[in-house]
Amino acid sequence: MICLLLRRSGFLNSCKLISNQIAKPALNTPATNAHLLHTSIPRRHGEYEWQDPKSPEEIVNITYVDKDGKRTKVQGKVGDNVLYLAHRHGIEMEGACEASLACTTCHVYVHHDFLQKLNEAEEKEDDLLDMAPFLRENSRLGCQILLDKSMEGMELELPKATRNFYVDGHKPKPH
Repeated sequence: MICLLLRRSGFLNSCKLISNQIAKPALNTPATNAHLLHTSIPRRHGEYEWQDPKSPEEIVNITYVDKDGKRTKVQGKVGDNVLYLAHRHGIEMEGACEASLACTTCHVYVHHDFLQKLNEAEEKEDDLLDMAPFLRENSRLGCQILLDKSMEGMELELPKATRNFYVDGHKPKPH
């Protein structure tokens, strides 16, 4: 565009000079100093949950109960996200938004004995839960539950169905 304007005004040499400057990055720009850039180790969503506990003090045992009543005991660790831990152990908890707090597909029922041990739900989580099918008083989003030692023996029940606001039937694969 600039070259067209310069050509029309008779500054043809200026056009060559400008296009050379555009094509070659100036000295001391990030593009020429790429070797100075540092990046963190690439991590996948939920990677922490794919690591085994480093000591017995970190272990937190919980139980998932699926929609058919099948109970699966899982050994997690302090700090594990309940959604990603479910993915690690093949529990059918969808998590369509990948824990970005944008859906309700990781909706769970927390056993009443453990409900008070969880952090209070944020307003956004409550707003999303209002749209979840089969809502109960003990409903929470699994992506918002991080395990700690006080949750030892916690039981999480999956509802009979969830609603994927993006694409019904889509189940993302853990990565």
